[in-house]
Amino acid sequence: MALLSAESLLTPPFTRDDVDIASRDVIQQGFFHVEALTLRHRLFEGGWSEPMRRELHCRHGAVGVFMYDVALDSLVFIEQFRVGAVDDASPWKLELVAGLMDSDETEEDVARREAREEAGCSVHELMRLHSYYPSPGACNERVTLFCALVDAGDLGGIHGVADEHEDIRVHVVPFADAWELMQAGRLDNAMTLIGMHWLAGQRASLRALPEHARRLGTPAAS
Repeated sequence: MALLSAESLLTPPFTRDDVDIASRDVIQQGFFHVEALTLRHRLFEGGWSEPMRRELHCRHGAVGVFMYDVALDSLVFIEQFRVGAVDDASPWKLELVAGLMDSDETEEDVARREAREEAGCSVHELMRLHSYYPSPGACNERVTLFCALVDAGDLGGIHGVADEHEDIRVHVVPFADAWELMQAGRLDNAMTLIGMHWLAGQRASLRALPEHARRLGTPAAS
């Protein structure tokens, strides 16, 4: 087994030009958009694959906001119904504030809008953590995750946009309790897990920030 360095993997061996899309047909246009692609792609050992059909779930880019109160050492979670988990023991999930991008919005715009709509919190500065594909085998959605340092002392209650059928409850949870929830499997979506593990590595540094830097210029809840 040959061990590879990170540097050797920074540049992918193939690009978009190594995928040949013969056809792209819309097979579902409703709340979600689904396309059927007939394509082939380059192979690692040379040549091309056989033509194949793949269904692609097409979504706008999404943005998540990991909100952390340094002074309280607490996280802001939202709880809401999720149809994708309708066959689970409970389809009401604890998550981070998140939403889809509109064409005329920046990622930061979406983060601030969703924080207001879903948690009643206004945020200013944002730290970009990661950008990733949650399920690239079937979906083209790309998620960008930010951290916002907030004053969570007055956060809580029920929020959401009525005409989007949102019924969202806000929870402020101490880090130790949040970690227990994660270990117990209560936090079971990728965005929240990524944020939790990021915070586990950065928490000491954040808590060592001087008081004036702990809010990143963030005002209290609106």
